Amino acid sequence: MKRNRLSFMNKVLLSSPAVKQPRLGCCSPLSQAHMRAARLDWGSLPHRVVLCVFQYLPLIDRARASSVCRRWNEVFHIPDLWRKFEFELNQSATSYFNSTHPDLIQQIIKKHAAHLQYVSFKVDSSTESAEAACGILSQLVNCSTQTLGLISTAKSSFMTMSKSHFVSALTVLFVNSKSLSSIKIEDTPVDDPSLSILVANNSDTLRRLKMSSCPHVSSDGILCVADHCQGLRELALNYYMLSDELLALSNETHVNLEHLRIDVVSENPGQIEFHSIKRQSWDAFIKHSPGVNVVMYFFLYEEEMETFFKEETPVTHLYFGRSVSKEILGRLSLNCPRLVELVVCANGIQVIDNELICIAEHCKNLTALGLSECEVSCTAFIEFVRLCGRKLTHLSIMEDVLIPDDVCSLDEIHTEVSKYLGRIWFPDVMPLW
Repeated sequence: MKRNRLSFMNKVLLSSPAVKQPRLGCCSPLSQAHMRAARLDWGSLPHRVVLCVFQYLPLIDRARASSVCRRWNEVFHIPDLWRKFEFELNQSATSYFNSTHPDLIQQIIKKHAAHLQYVSFKVDSSTESAEAACGILSQLVNCSTQTLGLISTAKSSFMTMSKSHFVSALTVLFVNSKSLSSIKIEDTPVDDPSLSILVANNSDTLRRLKMSSCPHVSSDGILCVADHCQGLRELALNYYMLSDELLALSNETHVNLEHLRIDVVSENPGQIEFHSIKRQSWDAFIKHSPGVNVVMYFFLYEEEMETFFKEETPVTHLYFGRSVSKEILGRLSLNCPRLVELVVCANGIQVIDNELICIAEHCKNLTALGLSECEVSCTAFIEFVRLCGRKLTHLSIMEDVLIPDDVCSLDEIHTEVSKYLGRIWFPDVMPLW
């Protein structure tokens, strides 16, 4: 059946107008036969082409393809194919994605552990899957891993397992890799001592660290990383890990960040109050890393945001994932002079004309705006675009955000906005951010 299907595909390729046939008279009949045979022989594809295709295949399909011919089997064992790999672990009765077969996992660890450089684990919500991931981690003792990702596709399965078991498996990798440059760990019981081991073995190579929803990591643990990993350029963490001590990076030998991402979420149900960061700490941070992008994602309700933006905050990219009050938006124009991008996903039924215009007047670096589930009059929006001008490179506004008034209607707004932007613009019907 497979041979018939392959024969059919070859016939299609030969008859397709996209396949350029050799001109008669330019080649001998023997050369034409060789060229036709080369097109028919899929096994003659160069290694680099097959390798590129294999890199997009799931492991089970990759293994099946390796049995097609000797050449494809050779590609299956090329080290470059195993530099990047994602282990998919789940319980078939409770998961929607295909799991990596245990036998194949053991083959990979046995034959290709030394080649693995970019490793990620995708697990479902079951404790069994998390424990299986830890079992694999503890076996990666002879690898040169550079990138590590631990991802839960549902609820945090790593948090349901034994903390000591998880930390033990993770530190095996930290100790043996000695070349980690990028780590993404979310919803896990990793703790401060684990980060100390990471620093002790990978301080010269670590460039990116993303820690999210790791309740056993404190600001002291993050500070340890910042103090010793001089090459660290990107750091992502939850707001509760942020401290004045971490931001007051006045030491000349301290890390010089390029990107700092802060996720502001409620760590406890019903949490209303959040600690505040002193302006002096932010000033010291910006003095030490003047070109840093400070990205803040807010997943709070209006009553939870009282602490923020009362003083100058050097945020450059700001995303509100839930409803934000007019008062908070009003503070942005006064206390966020470095703002480059603003996305408001919800504001309720209050019109934010004045707040938007004030932001355009005071936030001179603003180049991108996204609005959804809020209200702005057409006249105010046109004025906002006029004030910002052509520096607005990204403007994603949902159509139902714009409210017609006596001066401008929805049919006219795209013409006026396009004039000030210097390019054709229309409102969106679906959010693009």
